[in-house]
Amino acid sequence: MGYPHLGGEGGKGGDVWVVAHNKMTLKQLKDKYPQKRFAAGEGANSRVSALKGSKGKDCEIPVPVGISITDENGKIIGELNKEKDRILVAEGGLGGKLLTNFLPLKGQKRVIHLDLKLIADIGLVGFPNAGKSSLLSKISHAKPAIADYAFTTLKPELGKIMYNDFKQISVADLPGLIEGAHMNKGMGHKFLKHIERTKQLLFVVDVSGFQLSSQTQYRTAFETILLLSKELELYREELQTKPALLAVNKMDLPDAQDKFHVLMNQLQNPKDFLHLFEKHMIPERTVEFQHIIPMSAVTGEGIDELKNCIRKSLDEHTNQENDAYHKKQLLNLHISNTVSYSEPPSKNAVASPRIDIT
Repeated sequence: MGYPHLGGEGGKGGDVWVVAHNKMTLKQLKDKYPQKRFAAGEGANSRVSALKGSKGKDCEIPVPVGISITDENGKIIGELNKEKDRILVAEGGLGGKLLTNFLPLKGQKRVIHLDLKLIADIGLVGFPNAGKSSLLSKISHAKPAIADYAFTTLKPELGKIMYNDFKQISVADLPGLIEGAHMNKGMGHKFLKHIERTKQLLFVVDVSGFQLSSQTQYRTAFETILLLSKELELYREELQTKPALLAVNKMDLPDAQDKFHVLMNQLQNPKDFLHLFEKHMIPERTVEFQHIIPMSAVTGEGIDELKNCIRKSLDEHTNQENDAYHKKQLLNLHISNTVSYSEPPSKNAVASPRIDIT
């Protein structure tokens, strides 16, 4: 409340913030706050001894890094991608003042949804049973479930590739895609939402092709790559701009070499083969792979080369990002110096309007 007689202003209500913490998990949040209700403190009334009422205490909701926050209509409020990132989700009401007839205004009240997306350097992309889990177990210390049937991976599995110079690269094995995943078929959006946060994609395909079941159509390795690209494109077009590598798995199988040569020919000259496929299968833009590595998760063939290519690709990407950042910093410095050293206009100068057309 305000203090009408002396024009005192009441304190503003506290705000509700969502704050990211590295050691926090969604389970810990749920266990600690089972009611899932958070309220900030009330502002203090204005009084003779303190005409300006103090602000109410803010409320902080601790969440894990990688959280995406949406309102009840599904609109994104923001994302928290690193430690101590914070987002205002509900603002406290104004304290009583002259404009409000010295009556306090109610604070903001809203329902929010917290969605955790995995953050990894590399995301494995492939249809079920392409050998992604076997590959992850070979290149990292992760121990995912492995079997000869589709959908072994039902939740994201995270592993780390360890290099001799102690460099670590995180790799996420994500649930297998199926045709129609962009419409939430199969693991659908549970898979695709995690890809958004990975720096690069590693497509994993079976050199012999893929068939989900006896009722579904058989797809060659080249068709598999087209369909994976199409699913990413239909879910979110920007995913196709991520740097990508291709691991052609199961090279230990009979006739694998011949099939690999056919695949390489198709990848090098895709336009010569696209007319053979149905229009709905063909992505707007075909993925250009930075490296294509034939390998076998069973025998270990090509695993070291794959690890080296992953490292090289990420290092190149990091260098490009650093160069772009430094160029931006230099440009900002140049602009600020230009403004600082430009002569101030004389008192008698008359400014004329200027219109720049670009």
